Amino acid sequence: MKLEKTSFFVLVALTGGLAILSSTMSKTPVLPLFAGSLGASPAEIGWIVIASTIPGILVSFPAGALSDYLGKRRVLLASLVVFATAPFLYLFVTDAWQLMAVRFYHGFATAIFGTVASAAIAERYTTDRAARLSTFSSVTVVGRSAAPFLGGFMISMASFGAVYIACAISGVLALAAGLLIKDHDASPRGKLELPHFRQSLQIVLRNRGIMVVSLVEAAQYLVFGAIEAFLALFAASIGIPAWQIGIILGVQLVSIVFMKPLMGKVSDRVGRKQVIIPGLITGAVSIVLLPYLPNFVGLSILSLVFGLGFATVTSSTSAMVADLTRDGRFGTSMGVLRTVMDVGQSIGPVLTGWLVGVLGYGFAFNLLAVILMLAGLLLMLFARTA
Repeated sequence: MKLEKTSFFVLVALTGGLAILSSTMSKTPVLPLFAGSLGASPAEIGWIVIASTIPGILVSFPAGALSDYLGKRRVLLASLVVFATAPFLYLFVTDAWQLMAVRFYHGFATAIFGTVASAAIAERYTTDRAARLSTFSSVTVVGRSAAPFLGGFMISMASFGAVYIACAISGVLALAAGLLIKDHDASPRGKLELPHFRQSLQIVLRNRGIMVVSLVEAAQYLVFGAIEAFLALFAASIGIPAWQIGIILGVQLVSIVFMKPLMGKVSDRVGRKQVIIPGLITGAVSIVLLPYLPNFVGLSILSLVFGLGFATVTSSTSAMVADLTRDGRFGTSMGVLRTVMDVGQSIGPVLTGWLVGVLGYGFAFNLLAVILMLAGLLLMLFARTA
């Protein structure tokens, strides 16, 4: 049984690493730069960036609930088919609206995979839940970390098309690895009908703790999505070349890789709130300082610090939701978490794009910091009344 669990975790982590490498390389730092080359405005770039998060709002909960009944493997494979096919479509894009449509399709992959993979891990592991979820997330972040370096290098040395060909190769390999995953329960519960969706959703939405943690996660990803899109454009606006922008964003993701498993273990020992709140404060401070260090070294340091804060927060949010889940509805709970999170991540780039266009980068970054501080306050208030 222990060997079976280990094999399952290794396969899910490997699949996730390859899939997220493909997904991240398609957007960081290539997406805003590719959109700009197509003549998209800052506001349009914001919409292009969020196009891939909208499917998360639409399908995260249904996918999670479906996986509770039909088994995690079937739903995971559906997402991996999208990972394997979407990168080829970028090669035919000639304007901003086509790019937005491809991003929308690509978003179904990450929305479904992230929800169901997290639910499968939370279901199998209890005593070391945060550590397992964080380690899985860190393995996927290895893919995220490599993507900006590879993407920035290929843009500088080759073309946008070369980036998307690399994305396709990684996506196909993820599908191949996913075919080897076995379900925890080979016997599905049965057909999932509308009343099951409604009942599961009502049970989770009435859980105040799950909703509070989901809002904190949404705030964190709102800021993360905004920084992911507009830190690259801010750096480009002050004359930093594409390969250095890849490094600036890459060091942020590298810091997440190493910090997440560590903070997951700390969270299992000391508690979720004690880890999440310091992480929110760390992220807020790093964002406020961005306009004051407008150079390659300064932005790299602040990007790294923001990554540390982000890793600290997200090492515990999914585990905290799993801790609060009842009746084995891990897929449903993770689906709600991902849905609320994607709402936040969708708002981030659009809000920031509008603010940058009207009031500039300084005001936009300050507002993002305030959002993180308010999320910390919300969690503190919940902890006091719980």
